Amino acid sequence: MNQVHHIATRLLDFPMEIILDILSHLDVHDLVRARRVCNDIRQAIDSSSELLYSMDLEYFNATPVPSIPGSDYSIPTLRKSLLQSESAWQKAEYSKRNPIAIPHPPSMHQWSCGVLGFPVESLQQIMFFQPQLADGHSNTINLRQWSCQLDSAAALRLVHYNFSVAEDLVTLVFRAPSGRSHAYDVIFRSLSEDKVHREAAFPSVKALDNEVDLELLDPYTLRSSILGDYYGVLFRNVNKANGGVADCLQIWNWKSKDTFQCLEVFDPACKTMNFSSLTNERILVVNARELLLYSLVHAPNALQLTAKFSLPALHSPFEYACIGFSPIPSHACAHNQMIALSMDISGGSLTKNPCFTSYVERNTLLQLESTYVSCYGKATEDSPNLPWSSWGPNHTRSFEESSFDPCKHSVIGFRTASLVGNQNSKRPLCIRDFNPHRVVDFKAGNGTKWNQRLVEGGEILPNSNLFLEPLGSGLPYLETTTEEKFLSTDMTMEVNRVTLLSFEVMNAIRMPNAGGQSFVEHELMQGFEVLDFE
Repeated sequence: MNQVHHIATRLLDFPMEIILDILSHLDVHDLVRARRVCNDIRQAIDSSSELLYSMDLEYFNATPVPSIPGSDYSIPTLRKSLLQSESAWQKAEYSKRNPIAIPHPPSMHQWSCGVLGFPVESLQQIMFFQPQLADGHSNTINLRQWSCQLDSAAALRLVHYNFSVAEDLVTLVFRAPSGRSHAYDVIFRSLSEDKVHREAAFPSVKALDNEVDLELLDPYTLRSSILGDYYGVLFRNVNKANGGVADCLQIWNWKSKDTFQCLEVFDPACKTMNFSSLTNERILVVNARELLLYSLVHAPNALQLTAKFSLPALHSPFEYACIGFSPIPSHACAHNQMIALSMDISGGSLTKNPCFTSYVERNTLLQLESTYVSCYGKATEDSPNLPWSSWGPNHTRSFEESSFDPCKHSVIGFRTASLVGNQNSKRPLCIRDFNPHRVVDFKAGNGTKWNQRLVEGGEILPNSNLFLEPLGSGLPYLETTTEEKFLSTDMTMEVNRVTLLSFEVMNAIRMPNAGGQSFVEHELMQGFEVLDFE
């Protein structure tokens, strides 16, 4: 103890500027430990907005706000904004903006960072809409809109699209013209400039080249994912050129001049359903039996299987009909992130498919990769799975939810948001915070609890008619629910905002052209409803 005190005393002999410079080289965990050395060092750390902001970012699992010219982005301002936003989430307090109508009814829509995109066939465009605040003191929303133009011939061949605001990228998948040796053309365009992306190594790449029977393609079995330098497409139920059927996952490094790409072929009997990029180097694939973790760096132009995790076992004759992931934001690469795994179940005499959502931390799956190797060695197609009982109950949290409900499991970092209740009526917004730091402080009585409640422990027993194993209950969380209720068909979540795709039924009186009685026609008006947690 005397030695520690002696070191602290010698450190404090330096001017404060030098002390803070030395402390700035510590990571957040060491800063927390340094605050416990003595009052003088604690006061030195607490006097620095930069050090406190870095600790807050780690505590809340947040990402630094990118600078915008003309805005006040001083460290004290950023820290104040972060703390205010976190307080608003904890209290479920938000400012609500006046809804604004969408000029075209969205169909086949997708979200990315608060931007809604969907094709408008009549205009031969993919339209993008982003609600923006008119000013800081107004409830008015401005609707920014732009488009990706398609020529008439290309529009007829478009079978899939995706986009990423973080990468300023739109990906377009077209059926290849007849006579070509490949099935699809993949185009990389800029989201903001509607031209070939300036970082794309090539404006387009070929998909399923010499791999499939081009006469038997099904364009409605595509899934895609964008994260950083990689873009991947899962083609399901592909008729191979040499006979048989397979599921194919093709991935490109769209920025690489080396045209890195890999093609993984799966047995259709496994019923490969979806995939997601966990990091810029790890891919998670799910089929009807298991989760498969792949590496993009261990083998050139190939996916390397690194771990296999079982899903909770089902009673016969039930099976997983559809499994999906919550999208992982590109900025989550350097931070931990909750992943929502939604599992629809079918079979037997079920009249409605039940759905169960299990949340798991992204970093947990990456850490379990080492556990798998320790238990079974190098993963292969024939190696066993890490049983659900060894990882699921203690590392996940499961909920039973309505199937086909887009207003569930929006995720940013450790926070999730869902509308809960009957989909045909107005529903409250339920906010769950899985942040382990906040859970520990809440249990210790640190800070104000507001109207949050702690949910922890308690084994979630399986539905005796469906599951053979207990579902996950290992992740404690804080939950709060809004008093206000909302009517929405879809939603997305950002760092400090929830955007609802709301709708209203409008009654319009119509007059017939040639006499007769007037009649009332019901019109569905859709628009954005924005909740700002600031």
